[in-house]
Amino acid sequence: MTPVILLAAEKESAEVTDWAARIGWVVGLALFVALVYWLMREGWRWRGTLQGDLPELHSAPDDPGPAKLELSGRYHGSTTAGQWLDRIVARGLGTRSRAELTLTDAGLAVERPGAEDFFVPADALRGARLDKGIAGKVLTEGGLLIVTWAHGERLIDSGFRSDHAAEHNEWVQTLHHMINKTEGAR
Repeated sequence: MTPVILLAAEKESAEVTDWAARIGWVVGLALFVALVYWLMREGWRWRGTLQGDLPELHSAPDDPGPAKLELSGRYHGSTTAGQWLDRIVARGLGTRSRAELTLTDAGLAVERPGAEDFFVPADALRGARLDKGIAGKVLTEGGLLIVTWAHGERLIDSGFRSDHAAEHNEWVQTLHHMINKTEGAR
């Protein structure tokens, strides 16, 4: 019997990583992401420039009176009334933030930590409704409280979401009652 000698296949070394190509791809991808971010930022600035005719926002009066309703939640932005994708970014209205809303006989005070607060006088309020979306934010049907108000020559829709969504209906009813009372006094 002859011994069978098996010869092992020739050893191959593992493929070496081409570090120069890998670094090139990573740097290229980082530059592409930076370019896209810069373009988005410039688009935001351009939109603000186009909306530069928007007057300064009102500040809350020193004594607005007792609160009818209060709401704690999120401010999701403002758009041109009836055009839920036409975001308004001028005067800080495009900045999403936490919000504390207070409705008084004088109007609607919107306090936003980290963003500019604003006040909507009672005679500028035009409507309120429940909706499912506003520029960049879509929720379930009735998930957003949309308040329509006049500022300068524009009608604006501002979107809010309460921490307790059950409050939205009461806000819509109270705002409608307040608007009808204000329109009757004109």
